[in-house]
Amino acid sequence: MFFVDTLEFEGLGNRSYLVGGPRAAVAVDPPRDVDRVIAAAAKRGVRIAYVAETHVHNDYITGGPELARITGASYLVPAAAHVSFARTPVADGDTVTVDEGLVLRALATPGHTPHHTSYVLEEDGRGAAAFTGGSLLIGTVGRPDLVEPRLTEELARAQHASAHRLADELDDEVPVLPTHGFGSFCSSSQAEGDATTIGRERTANDALTLDVDTFVAEMLAGLDDVPAYYAHMGPANAAGPAPVDLTPPGRADAGEIAARLAAGEWVVDLRSRTAFAEGHVAGSFNFEGDGKLATYLAWLIPWGKPVTLLADTPERIADAQRELARVGIDRPAAAATGDPAAWIREGERLASFPRARFADLAEVRGRGEEVVVLDVRRDSERAAGHVEGAVHVPVHELYGRLDEVPSGTVWVHCAGGMRAAIAASLLDAAGRAVVAVDDGFDAAREAGLTVTRP
Repeated sequence: MFFVDTLEFEGLGNRSYLVGGPRAAVAVDPPRDVDRVIAAAAKRGVRIAYVAETHVHNDYITGGPELARITGASYLVPAAAHVSFARTPVADGDTVTVDEGLVLRALATPGHTPHHTSYVLEEDGRGAAAFTGGSLLIGTVGRPDLVEPRLTEELARAQHASAHRLADELDDEVPVLPTHGFGSFCSSSQAEGDATTIGRERTANDALTLDVDTFVAEMLAGLDDVPAYYAHMGPANAAGPAPVDLTPPGRADAGEIAARLAAGEWVVDLRSRTAFAEGHVAGSFNFEGDGKLATYLAWLIPWGKPVTLLADTPERIADAQRELARVGIDRPAAAATGDPAAWIREGERLASFPRARFADLAEVRGRGEEVVVLDVRRDSERAAGHVEGAVHVPVHELYGRLDEVPSGTVWVHCAGGMRAAIAASLLDAAGRAVVAVDDGFDAAREAGLTVTRP
């Protein structure tokens, strides 16, 4: 008998796995904060004998080298991956014995990266689970455009072939356990569901139902923006990341917060967008701790810029610090918790701005008031329909394009409210009058606003 424990990282849309038998296990694509994996192994009472990477990751910092060092595990990395650290190189067909009757077999599945390798867990000689990393995902595959633009089509064709190889070699009932595809931007598209099998993918995955030319054309046409911080992840992983430091940051008082803002550093408020709109430190930015914090903060912040975190509780700071470390934002410069009134100096006032619904925007327009409507969704979202007359600047580009937003009160919206809150905080910090539309985009048409296509 074997077990598979799934470690979910919702903010990044990824999963890691601990799989093994009664005595030993292998950790697949571990996160930077390896204590979670170690705790899972301790709960099972097993030794981590192997750490396996499916590829050099582009969307998060791996904990592989540190986990292997701490546990003494053999560190399995695809032989063709260019890395600067000691590891056990694995090639197509290589096997390791995890526990009695449990063998892990490497299966070359290039496409997401040229060296991508999946791992098949075999129990008594039969395929029992497939750890597919960024190859075969749930209803889709990993995107092929993160390595080198000139290789994108070639890798897309390799993804098609790799998906077929997995389907050809494994039985229908074998579970498919990918690393990406749960909201990760490493996925070429997003699919519903959180579990699948080879048999289900045979009938539902475009890589297995479309011919290669059609599949490649459709996938390349649907690729979306790449988070800017991805450019830093691959090199860091290839060099071998340093151990993570999750000790609490120093406490910042009101004077230090003001000084850091004056120095051009980022002060990030992790509270809900509702609380932030009601009262916040002028000049601070709102990235909700419950949202895709690491993705959007790492995407927008100038790389290497010091960041101070503000939150209701120390626990929220700790959670954010852990999540940010997974994408290479290692140490907050400082932090503050508690009542926002304590974050400003005596004589200062908290800043605020209104929130609204699309129905409120329709009412304002109906009165003939001239307002700026700013759509901060991605290009692909806008292509499906937008509010007539809305200016479009995707949220991940807004910090560098604030001067392109026309003068006047800005009503900013996205698809649900989280990104609009980020954008509203950026505009507010720049001294603009802003209204954050906290509403689902479907409500725009229902409110009577004209929704058109480009």
